[in-house]
Amino acid sequence: MRMYSARPGGRRYRPVLDRLSTGVSFALALPAGGLLALGLDRFGELHAGLLPYLAYLGLAVLAGAYSRPRAAPVVGLAAWLCCNAFAEHHHAELGWSGAGVEGEHFALFTAAALLLSLPAALPRRSIRVERLRLDGPAAP
Repeated sequence: MRMYSARPGGRRYRPVLDRLSTGVSFALALPAGGLLALGLDRFGELHAGLLPYLAYLGLAVLAGAYSRPRAAPVVGLAAWLCCNAFAEHHHAELGWSGAGVEGEHFALFTAAALLLSLPAALPRRSIRVERLRLDGPAAP
């Protein structure tokens, strides 16, 4: 049987999706950040600027859409690590610009990961849909 869910008071039903755990979210976000760095390098945009930040914010939002809300800090950490290592300071070396600046970047990536994971975590009521048989009584 397939499970569907709806928000209390809502009328739209959606299939129930399993969210990724914290470890799996980190394990997927980190290589995705590296692949994003390769893509940015291909277009000549691998430098400290607005486009790489927006790209890594998009990565955090996308990873957060499939993750549990508890995974948002590790998704934000993976996005911050890749953005810091590849876009800000080239050659995969981390640089430190101070706790305030780096803390703001980490908070921004974490908030981006929470953007789509929090609404998906709101309570929903489960509805079990059974198959209907349209067989009527047999004709004599």
